[in-house]
Amino acid sequence: MKKILVSTALLAGVLSYAGGFRVSLQGVRQLAMAHTSAHVEDASVAFFNPAGMSFIPSKLSIVAGGFGASNKVTFQNLNTLQSTETNNPTGTPIYAAIAYKPLENLSVGFSFSTPFGSTIEWPNDWEGREMVQRLELKSFYFQPMVSVKLAPWLSFGASYIYARGSVNWDRAVTQLGGDLNLKDSKATGHGYGFGFYFRPDEKLDVSVAYRSPVDMKAKNGTATFKFPSQSTYALLGLGASGQDSFTATLPLVEEYTIGLTYKITPKWLVSADFNYHGWERYSRLTLDFATAPIGNQADPTVVVAPKNFRNSKTFRLGTQYAFSDMIYGRLGAYYDESPYSDNNFIPETPSFNTYVVTGGVGFKLKQFGVDIAGGYAMPQARDVKNANLGFYGQAKATAFYFGLGLSYNPF
Repeated sequence: MKKILVSTALLAGVLSYAGGFRVSLQGVRQLAMAHTSAHVEDASVAFFNPAGMSFIPSKLSIVAGGFGASNKVTFQNLNTLQSTETNNPTGTPIYAAIAYKPLENLSVGFSFSTPFGSTIEWPNDWEGREMVQRLELKSFYFQPMVSVKLAPWLSFGASYIYARGSVNWDRAVTQLGGDLNLKDSKATGHGYGFGFYFRPDEKLDVSVAYRSPVDMKAKNGTATFKFPSQSTYALLGLGASGQDSFTATLPLVEEYTIGLTYKITPKWLVSADFNYHGWERYSRLTLDFATAPIGNQADPTVVVAPKNFRNSKTFRLGTQYAFSDMIYGRLGAYYDESPYSDNNFIPETPSFNTYVVTGGVGFKLKQFGVDIAGGYAMPQARDVKNANLGFYGQAKATAFYFGLGLSYNPF
């Protein structure tokens, strides 16, 4: 019984807390152009590359926006042909940023974003209920930053990252007729980012940026077991409340980005990005419980498991056309690789090799700007073969995004 608790629940659930995969929704204008980054119009560039602040046309720039993200995942057991579909609520990532130039060659700024987080909800009686019934993830990045213009065509920027996050996860323990909830709302981590922004010609922008890994430290997580029999609590060494505490260090991955934008005509530009994500940091995950003896015999309160994630890449291509000084049309497409193979598929943070098409429009009204964007994802079906969890079948998904962004550039 103890071995089942470890292999099918605790490790997979806490891994989901680390995000599982990057959510690319940090700028409405950027999303409309496939979430490319090497175009500087306002403070939304701050999250992608702090060096870009030096090339913002206005001295002060303020942006804010939000998204709706809707997705469904379907799993089918190919032996029984039974199919199960998630009932996920709409996700609402948000962002805000400000950039200001106190000196001609110096810019300072601040970015707030939610780059990791989602909610997935499976039926309580589905066949994978011992892995997950419901999982809610939240993360918040706070990034103060500075940019220095080293030459008319070159700038350097750096940022400090303070991250906070939370997880609330439910799953069943069918062998004992009970349930388990894992919860932590105060995990924190620290990181940094830096980049260079080049404009060697008025027609060409080049962005090179790096965002460091962030180790989220959960210092006082709570695991709550619920069983119909008091003897089960005693078996696990728990009190009548069924609660235990745990600590863990949960890694968020690093990201390298190279982007460029070329102005084919004064009204028409094309952008491309390449992202490299260091998912190999998920080589293993360790949890240290205060009481519950759910580890191995040598160290019964410590659980360690390999995860076998791999580094992944994303390829992006976007374009913008100015119909007038006030109206802009945008289109894009990108391909995003999954960070794990079919043999490591997990239903807590299901991930697919995905093609995405995007589009949107932008409006400039003197000092104010309004951007609208949408995206439709086409995840590729996966043959699930996770022997570690005893989980086999076929997984499919659909997803779409929409966003509204506002900008203010007074001078």
